[in-house]
Amino acid sequence: MTGLLAASTAAADKRAAFRAGLESGRIQRFPGAFNPLVATLIQEIGFEGVYVSGAVLAADLGLPDIGLTTLSEVSGRGHQIARVTDLPVLIDADTGFGEPMSAARTVTVLEDAGIAGCHLEDQVNPKRCGHLDGKAVVPVDEMVRRLRAAVSARRDPNFVICARTDAAGIEGIDAAIDRAEAYAGAGADLIFTEALHTAGDFEKFRAAVSTPLLANMTEFGKSELLSAATLEKIGYNAVIYPVSTLRLAMYAAETGLREIYAEGTQSGLLDRMQHRSRLYELLQYERYNEFDSDIFNFTLGRNQ
Repeated sequence: MTGLLAASTAAADKRAAFRAGLESGRIQRFPGAFNPLVATLIQEIGFEGVYVSGAVLAADLGLPDIGLTTLSEVSGRGHQIARVTDLPVLIDADTGFGEPMSAARTVTVLEDAGIAGCHLEDQVNPKRCGHLDGKAVVPVDEMVRRLRAAVSARRDPNFVICARTDAAGIEGIDAAIDRAEAYAGAGADLIFTEALHTAGDFEKFRAAVSTPLLANMTEFGKSELLSAATLEKIGYNAVIYPVSTLRLAMYAAETGLREIYAEGTQSGLLDRMQHRSRLYELLQYERYNEFDSDIFNFTLGRNQ
């Protein structure tokens, strides 16, 4: 259970837990949270971490995932989410929001926001969603500079810097493996290869790269949806489900709104809604009441 008003676990301890999880031999499952309340639910259910997707943040702002969001917007949402959960939070930092110096600043800002780790990608800016065609990647040495700058700016050695490569769909898996090795040499702690297709692709990558690996199990993309158990057996260290909660919520919201529009009432939707009592339970409403009672539980003396 999290603390009142904020998580009870310090940011440094969350980062240490993320590091330990990556080395545990058990896959670390990081569902995406589109707001702090979803992060609270992710923790309650028992997952190992929380992911903050750049695509989801952009969509939440009514924007496509083409590099329009800023460091301030991303770090602000990340801070809101990290504040409420005892789990480590991994956040999507796109291309680092500019030149290598910007990637370095990004790491310091995300550390200050209480984030446990971020991933930086090797796409040309402005970037595109990793499961769309028409992407372009920067030369290897440019991404290496980006990563070295990020690593040099890190103050907490447990802050996880993950390198994402989009090269598999552009230059092929062998080229992506070469890039992964170069990125690990530049100091990346974790490698995220976007848009692999099959279990065989994931196995090939695992066999070739010794650095911890992250898999992206996003829906409606290029990757076969492999179970966490299968990915763990292959040897992957972490898996993200970046957009799942937003897709679930938006489908439910659209279905419900259309019924309200058609019927003029939400009375037929109540069994598909989170009950008020369940929301209050997630928010620990009673604990706030207890806090208020404890703080104001005193009497004034006759002369006060």
